[in-house]
Amino acid sequence: MPTLQPSEYINDFLYFVIRPDEDRGKRALLYCSGVNIDRFLPITKGRHGIGSHPAVRGLQLVNLGIRDLALSRGAIPKRTRRNDCAGIVPTRDDWYTEILLIEHAPDSLPGEMVDYGAINLLRKIFKATLLEFRPPDTLPKPDDLQKIIEDLCRKYGS
Repeated sequence: MPTLQPSEYINDFLYFVIRPDEDRGKRALLYCSGVNIDRFLPITKGRHGIGSHPAVRGLQLVNLGIRDLALSRGAIPKRTRRNDCAGIVPTRDDWYTEILLIEHAPDSLPGEMVDYGAINLLRKIFKATLLEFRPPDTLPKPDDLQKIIEDLCRKYGS
């Protein structure tokens, strides 16, 4: 039986890191995700109401989508309170993070979660801020996506 492989997508704006966690089971994954609230401010500042920051809310909604994706593949998502994602978040800036334990994961799930997470996070942020932007259909390399977001921050920043 093949083993689960880690999958990472990290830049200065967001990260999605999926790691096997054999301490919790042979087919267990730890899903760590985060969004840099400070770096998204040029896009989000003044473009949302009293509710939560669009990047924070976007990551929360993506987390729900990740749970649904896991369930659709026969895996079992669970909340976890352990600090297994420590060290992923850079110490600078203000980050919001989400963490999940996923049991009984198929081999394809880590890559699917990364692709789903990054693209859908951008879709949700731009939908909430009412800015025109269509994220790429396929996930670019982390540095390429960072450049796209930086260009958007310059374009829409006040």
